[in-house]
Amino acid sequence: MKYLVVLTKRLIVVIPFAMILGFFFGMNVDAKFLKVTILPLTFLMVYPMMVNLQVKKIFEGGDTKVQVLTQVINFAVVPFVAYGFGLLFFPDNHYMALGLLLVGLLPTSGMTISWTGMAKGNIPAAVKMTVFGLLLGSLLAPFYIKFLMGTTVDIQLGKVFIQIGTIVLIPLVIGNITQRALIKAYGMAHYQEKLKKLFPPFSTLGVIGIVFVAMALKAKGIMNKPEILFSILLPLILFYVLNVVTSIILGKLFFRRGNAIALLYGTVMRNLSIALAIAITAFGKEGADIAIVIAMGYIIQVQLAAWVVKLTDKIYGPASEDEAVQLLHKGLFSLHQTDSLKQAIMLLSEEHIHSLAILDEKEFPVGILTYDKVIDQIANDVDLSTKISEMDLDKPVFAGLHQPVSKIIKTMRRQHEYKVIITDDKGKIEGVVTAEDILKSSYK
Repeated sequence: MKYLVVLTKRLIVVIPFAMILGFFFGMNVDAKFLKVTILPLTFLMVYPMMVNLQVKKIFEGGDTKVQVLTQVINFAVVPFVAYGFGLLFFPDNHYMALGLLLVGLLPTSGMTISWTGMAKGNIPAAVKMTVFGLLLGSLLAPFYIKFLMGTTVDIQLGKVFIQIGTIVLIPLVIGNITQRALIKAYGMAHYQEKLKKLFPPFSTLGVIGIVFVAMALKAKGIMNKPEILFSILLPLILFYVLNVVTSIILGKLFFRRGNAIALLYGTVMRNLSIALAIAITAFGKEGADIAIVIAMGYIIQVQLAAWVVKLTDKIYGPASEDEAVQLLHKGLFSLHQTDSLKQAIMLLSEEHIHSLAILDEKEFPVGILTYDKVIDQIANDVDLSTKISEMDLDKPVFAGLHQPVSKIIKTMRRQHEYKVIITDDKGKIEGVVTAEDILKSSYK
């Protein structure tokens, strides 16, 4: 797992390396047999990202303006820019033009959320953009492809829909079932803290595999025309730079810093994994041409996003004070009032935590059971089967998603409670911020 995490963080190096390996493999071995690996590699690439997708976020309101503008850019502007660049730079290779169009058609990725967080943007808005972008892109992509490329490329609309259903909707359904099952079995807090991070590295493994296969299948063609790789880089660089500049200008014109940053990463980051999956499964032998364009996009996208993070303060001005949402742990380690002291001891020990939220029958926190309270119970020879409802609990402390961290610190000091439960604008529990989180953030 730790090696997979390293690969995920080093995509800018790993993708070119996989392309080089695939090239040499394809030059020395007949790579046609690799075609049977395409579907399992595609599933390996798409399914892990679907497990962590928060589909219910699309039903939450509160940031309508930035969400609407993001999707207008994603579906009324970017695809046509990509299409225009494809016509300009690939007039004689319609499948490479289609590759550029696919890059433009499928917005956002899991990294949209990560980069937004690193730049101290509006993370909840970025989560929503990611879900909207994936679902809308998957539904609209076949129509855009048929409308824009149908006269130059043989587009079988039904086949494209079937492939998208196979590589997007089926993994989405299975991923959502997996997520629900894990949360039911282990609880939201354990899922968020321990299990959620296990899935993305496997998606990276699928990406590397698909890039390797695409390059191996195309190796001999590239050998005959090596300049083809350089011809791909220029339109991709122009496409991404134009997208960045446009999003920065619109963000600064219409939004405050947090939403402007979310808009940037919600429009610049493209879902290259899904684009790659569609290319390699829906277009037969020509899919390798399309996939090479998309694979090159990884190199530029990751590098560009990293540079924009470094320049964020210069572009948008310095960030305001940290808010609860930036330190938030999703979910709560919790038990119910009807659970026993023994269960509390087991959970505290298993999760290596210092306190638990205690919930009533409506799943609302009515108290905090701390490590100290449990030790007191054990020291007083209290029966381990004693219900938590019979024990002395600390009063829960609540704060909003956008509560400044300085205010949370003052609340902790005043009330001597070092676990603050975070709620959204509607009072729904989002997670928790602890004193340990604040200490860690202070020396980053």
